Amino acid sequence: MIVLKSKREIENMREAGKILASCHKEIAKMIEPGVTSWDIEVFVDEYLKKQGATPEQKGYHGYKYATCASINDEICHGFPRKTPLKNGDIVTIDMVVNLNGALADSAWSYGVGEISELNKKLLEVAKKALYLGIEKAVPGNRIGDIGHAIQTYVEKEGFSVVREFIGHGIGPSMHEKPDVPHFGLPGKGPRIKEGMVFTIEPMVNVGKYLSKMDANGWTARTIDGKNSAQYEHTIAITKEGTLILTDQDNLD
Repeated sequence: MIVLKSKREIENMREAGKILASCHKEIAKMIEPGVTSWDIEVFVDEYLKKQGATPEQKGYHGYKYATCASINDEICHGFPRKTPLKNGDIVTIDMVVNLNGALADSAWSYGVGEISELNKKLLEVAKKALYLGIEKAVPGNRIGDIGHAIQTYVEKEGFSVVREFIGHGIGPSMHEKPDVPHFGLPGKGPRIKEGMVFTIEPMVNVGKYLSKMDANGWTARTIDGKNSAQYEHTIAITKEGTLILTDQDNLD
């Protein structure tokens, strides 16, 4: 069942989203060769605490960290670690913020130092795919319109869209209905309505879209060892239009 959110609930989630977005802006300043994803993990934990918020994913099904830190061929759910990031790496930092019970979820990919032209294009395509999906998230459209727009664009650019991991509704719980695939057919799936709040979070691969799981039971990586990138926003469907609750450009 898809639970529609009230104006008050959306506003509370927006406040959580502002904290998350401002945290990502601070992370962007940290990204350089020699920094570790563990440094970022410690920073995020402390930053959220200072803002009166908590990292929702810490403790989720036994997950131990405030962030997921996925490097190069890791698609998602990479563990923070003390290995220094290298020039040319790409790293995706994903987190869920809880502010007094209101949640927001956003992932962002970063290039470390000087990255290759292929990695630059990967980041550009993955980010544009996110916003093309958001453009389709309007009342009257269907969830399939979002995935179709993303898949069509990404594949036209010569990349692939991960199938195993998708967007999702969010509210008091981290994962709710609807499921939001980043592939599929237009005109299919639940109709988008005012009050819906969900994530759009395409994971885009240089090579094949297939993934494999690490022995830790969490980290998914590309089956062919080629790089992956991800950008994610939490959005709300309102009378005033589609609100990006984790928007980094409008924090006032």
